[in-house]
Amino acid sequence: MSLQRGIMGGLPRAGAAYRRASGDADGYGGLLTIDLGAIARNWRRLSARVAPARASAVVKADAYGLGAHEVAPTLYRAGCRAFFVAHVEEGIKLRAVLPRDAEIIILHGAPARSEPDCDAYQLTPVLNCMEQLTAWIRFTSANGLKRRCVVQFDTGMTRFGFDLSEASSVAAALGMAGSRPSLVMSHLACADDPSAASNAVQRERLLDLRKLFPDTELSLAASSGIFLGPDYHLDLVRPGAALYGVNPAGTDPNPMESTIRLWGRIMQVREVPAGTEVGYGLAGRTKAATRLATVAVGYADGFFRSASGRASAWLGSKRLPLVGRVSMDSIVVDLAALPGPPLVPGDLLDLLGDAYGVDDLAADAGTIGYEILTGLSSRYWREYVE
Repeated sequence: MSLQRGIMGGLPRAGAAYRRASGDADGYGGLLTIDLGAIARNWRRLSARVAPARASAVVKADAYGLGAHEVAPTLYRAGCRAFFVAHVEEGIKLRAVLPRDAEIIILHGAPARSEPDCDAYQLTPVLNCMEQLTAWIRFTSANGLKRRCVVQFDTGMTRFGFDLSEASSVAAALGMAGSRPSLVMSHLACADDPSAASNAVQRERLLDLRKLFPDTELSLAASSGIFLGPDYHLDLVRPGAALYGVNPAGTDPNPMESTIRLWGRIMQVREVPAGTEVGYGLAGRTKAATRLATVAVGYADGFFRSASGRASAWLGSKRLPLVGRVSMDSIVVDLAALPGPPLVPGDLLDLLGDAYGVDDLAADAGTIGYEILTGLSSRYWREYVE
């Protein structure tokens, strides 16, 4: 039974039949639903936006915490054929669930002695430095292979990639080896700021490399870069966070569909008078007599401690502010805004959903949506729905 079908009146009750292969959801402090259909629709929306450029999918960090083994096959069925991960080990695990015609590209490249794994599992390394380039050419030449590779250049972020001054040497080395990269890429440092002059500078620097790599595809834009406009789409875009519902358009309304919903389970409810001090350091204080619910989700579950005093839980359209500090395994929520029958232990409150999303929690925690997603705990009971 899907979690949606198990919800009664918008609020799951203790004892409801939430099941997964490993056991009963009633034993979990938090319930996380991941909408694979929404992820697929987000990819299709971006793919249509950038056409005739192609859209790949970044599924590193276990698909930003949402489960690469479930997300990547969904995106493949939606039409995606190129997938980016960070590490060779991520690529090996991903190959087990993707057909051979799906290209898996390793952003960090092939560390020393991992080249045979790239060949065995048909992984495409991104070559970022001379050490990686030399090792890759040595391996492929010694084994008579014509394996694909991607080359990255640092056009201004000072993170990964060859220096532009090395471009001629890179092109010459690949030419002598009889190899041509399938893609030349770079990464924007300020894509989330359309006014940043560095965006156009980085684009022009990448386009200049066409002189050395004619007929090779170029890629520059990730999620936010897509929304800088067609000049940044080039041949291939690499959306990641946008696929999972993080707003790629800065302060503009989010063009992407929400993909997750998180509930926290109430473990205890108590009546308290005005002026009651709450939590570690007694940092919270009630302004009036109220009911407080202790909810079994905390910073060990990815609900950041820095959101203390700012974040909230929700029930429908009712905002329920947190009181006191976020603990490792729990938060305390003020239920004063709720009319009607009182909540009881076992009931669930919305922690992430339509009223309060990933970017909202990120703002309250002083971070970004990427960190919220990748911090989602394995302690949650997970339900994948389409």
